[in-house]
Amino acid sequence: MQQRNRSAKRSDADRSSDAEASESTADVLEPGETKSEAPVPKPAEAPAQPKNPPASQRGGRILLITLAVLALAAVGYRYMVAPQGSEEAASQAAGPPAPPVTVAKPLVETLREWRDFTGQFEAQESVEIRARVSGYLESVNFTDGQLVKKGDLLFVIEPRPFEIALDSAKAQLDQAEAQLQLAKVQLERTAQLRKNDYASQQTYDERAAEVKSATASRDGALAAVHQAELNLDYTRVLAPVSGRVGRHEVSIGNLVMGSTGETTLLTTIVSLDPIWLMFNVSEGDGMTYKRLIQKGEVESVRDNLVKVEGQLMDEKGWPLKGQIDFVDNQYDRSSGTIRVRAAFPNPDLFITPGQFGRVRVPMSQEKPTILVPDAAVVTDQSVKLLFAVSEDGTVVPKPVELGELADDGLRIIRSGITKDDEIIINGLLRARPGQKVTPEQGEIKPPAATPLSQK
Repeated sequence: MQQRNRSAKRSDADRSSDAEASESTADVLEPGETKSEAPVPKPAEAPAQPKNPPASQRGGRILLITLAVLALAAVGYRYMVAPQGSEEAASQAAGPPAPPVTVAKPLVETLREWRDFTGQFEAQESVEIRARVSGYLESVNFTDGQLVKKGDLLFVIEPRPFEIALDSAKAQLDQAEAQLQLAKVQLERTAQLRKNDYASQQTYDERAAEVKSATASRDGALAAVHQAELNLDYTRVLAPVSGRVGRHEVSIGNLVMGSTGETTLLTTIVSLDPIWLMFNVSEGDGMTYKRLIQKGEVESVRDNLVKVEGQLMDEKGWPLKGQIDFVDNQYDRSSGTIRVRAAFPNPDLFITPGQFGRVRVPMSQEKPTILVPDAAVVTDQSVKLLFAVSEDGTVVPKPVELGELADDGLRIIRSGITKDDEIIINGLLRARPGQKVTPEQGEIKPPAATPLSQK
């Protein structure tokens, strides 16, 4: 049915084509001409083309269209996207931006450099009160821990046996005195008789010997009296120095041992004002100080009373003012240190012997000194460094020689930098030697406390 319909449609189309051709031919003839009766030959019919092309042709067209679209997309990417990609590549090749750091010039202050040492306070006078005679303790005349003055009565040992001994010694002295007087009288009488030749020389010599013997007996008896008086005095135990007394070691009624064997410890007394601070100085610090003495920067502690400053363990400043008054004569071979002593006034008796404290000794005269925050110092093995920033933003490490730590965490720099260097004080973790940084200007503030040179 479909084939017949297609044939019919083609026949109708052929007829319409023939009619149009004849009409067109008639239109071309001139007026007065007539059509020829001869039939006009029909043109050869072209083979009928199918309406829908085969699938292979359609696939080729789609492929060509796809290639054309891809080509256009590539051209557009080249002119639109490629410049942005090149900029990103350039930025990646250039690396990340330089990290920011805070820089500042070192602080310059006129002050004196110090060296700190840890020591222990000791009493200038420390006495162990012991019994000097044996006997029973009769009384304790102080309260444990009270302040006493020199000469105050502390203990009383039963005195009666010593009073009896004194009376006996005095009696023996009287007897010796009587014997001496008799010997002298007999010697004088014999001397008169000897002048008249009524007594022999032997008798005179015997009388002279009796005088000497009686004199010696008298002197022995006198010494016994003095010993008895001294023992009686020893029954009253007095404070030999002023200071604070400790606890009584023996209670009333106990027997204390004195003159012979091991004596009994009764109590202790320590003086409080002034008080000593004993500290040890290493051989290296001692040599450094001697070199400074040779240069004339400090005074000799052996020839002068060098002023020092001290503090207790809970103090921040240096309120104690004293002076070094003794340096030992040799170094300790076991520890390699030498003993040094500084004396400090203690009028309020606040410091107790045995406490620990700190003392600082001057290591220079007052002079302009470079200070930086202690946190800005970097340690590279045994080398101490500060990171400076050059004019083009490059980090430059600078080895420095450190001094002591000043107030508020500022570190003294003896050498290695100048006052015009820009030192990194914040952002050290972002800085690397030889790399670029973005410096931001900061400031190193002076210590809020009183300058060291004015203390």
